Amino acid sequence: MATHGNAEVRGDERGTLLICLAGQRGAIRRAVLGLSDEQAATTPSASALSLSGLIKHVAETEQGWVARARQVAPDTQRTEANWADSFRLVGDESVESALAYWDKVALATEEFIRSVPSLDDTFPLPRHDWAPHEGEASMRWMLLHLIREAARHAGHADIIRESLDGKTAYELVAMAQE
Repeated sequence: MATHGNAEVRGDERGTLLICLAGQRGAIRRAVLGLSDEQAATTPSASALSLSGLIKHVAETEQGWVARARQVAPDTQRTEANWADSFRLVGDESVESALAYWDKVALATEEFIRSVPSLDDTFPLPRHDWAPHEGEASMRWMLLHLIREAARHAGHADIIRESLDGKTAYELVAMAQE
């Protein structure tokens, strides 16, 4: 559960970006340490955000962006009708299964990024309100977007966890090292 990456190998932009993304993933994963599925589903703020929902959302988001870059359909199609399900566990989903899915997504992301000829390579963007409207994005932009998305939600995860039991990121890092 990495939360900090080593300094880049000189000139290894891909490795640096992937380490940054892994660090943000680790920050979100760390927030559920020692919690039950019920605790991780708790929504202690005015919003409907929970730790388990954040894990599911960032995993789906990452998988969806990489699928678009590969020019295939995302694993899960979200519409207005099922959008809220991207922020909560449903059916037999658990924190463990969401984390396992995210592990597979992370591995696929790394394999894909290491396989593209150049981070300057582009892919077409769908027409959505949330997508930039230039019509295409580079692999570099996508990785930076995924880092930004994960970092934003890592901050949410810190606040939610601290609201649940007062544990801070530093305490959770220590727990992970035990």
